[in-house]
Amino acid sequence: MKIVPALKKLLSSHKHIVIIMHTQPDGDALGASLGLATFLRQKQHTVNIIAPTAYPTCLAWLPGITEVIVCSEGQQTLCTERIKKADIIFCLDFTLLDRINELGEVVKNASATKVVIDHHLDKENFADLTLHDPGAAATAELIYQLITDLDEHAQLNKDIATCLYVGIMTDTGSFKNANTTPHVHRVAARLIELGADVAKTNRLIYENNSLDRLQFLSFAISQRLVVLPAYHTAYLAIKTSDAQRFNLSIGDTEGLVNYALSIRGIVLAALIREKEDAVRLSLRSVGNFPVNVFAKAHFAGGGHKHAAGGTSYLSLQETTAKFEALLSANQRALEAAYEA
Repeated sequence: MKIVPALKKLLSSHKHIVIIMHTQPDGDALGASLGLATFLRQKQHTVNIIAPTAYPTCLAWLPGITEVIVCSEGQQTLCTERIKKADIIFCLDFTLLDRINELGEVVKNASATKVVIDHHLDKENFADLTLHDPGAAATAELIYQLITDLDEHAQLNKDIATCLYVGIMTDTGSFKNANTTPHVHRVAARLIELGADVAKTNRLIYENNSLDRLQFLSFAISQRLVVLPAYHTAYLAIKTSDAQRFNLSIGDTEGLVNYALSIRGIVLAALIREKEDAVRLSLRSVGNFPVNVFAKAHFAGGGHKHAAGGTSYLSLQETTAKFEALLSANQRALEAAYEA
């Protein structure tokens, strides 16, 4: 890894370090950030972890999560101060500065050495050091590889293993997505040997629902699911009033789009959710239909070939109409993906 010698030199003396993850952080963003933070603190560095927005409640048990500063919860001034004073800024699980909202400009203008570690296809060249591997299943996988390549195996402990395992498990869809490689399984096995508890992790993330969330899932599938067999597509359009009715918390719609994708014959699935400032789209696909390309072209988004997101500033109704209209233009590609 070309990044290793430079990082070894940088980390050879005490540093003030900021680790920042993308907005609406998921299991990989949090797991990778917390795992790296624990490692760096063991090396006697001063570390601050910043999340631009709040994280899902199902991840609130992760080791070290109480140290995360959530910028959107009235901590903008503190976050800005920590970033400006940092010697090193690690940007994890994103390569585009607009993925951290208003903090993007602060990071861009900071004097610190900027280090990007990510596995998404999109890339923006603002960093001094980069570990960018779209072939990796998760950023957490890259953090594990980095620690081992730094010859710091002895620093790996149960807390680090737990955080990195969560990152890998969630970004591979519990090891069932196409990004699950033999190497991923070998890394996961090592993390389990180090103390990651598979049963506990799965229970706390996937079997820890509120009654409101379960009732919402039932409602969404029965009342909001639209299936378009001619286009091998299914989507759910969720209104703000739906979220209010079922008291949804951050992360409560996580995985909902996969129910649409699980329908026999479906190639493309979308969760289209009305938010206060915009309409957010979560896209999933199978076969050869690249939702990252689709999201980038039509919804100012991006991501992976089979998992991407986007944004629309139209109304929910207008956004769903636009989405359906785009299916006609992509019908041949959707048919090909279904037949493959």
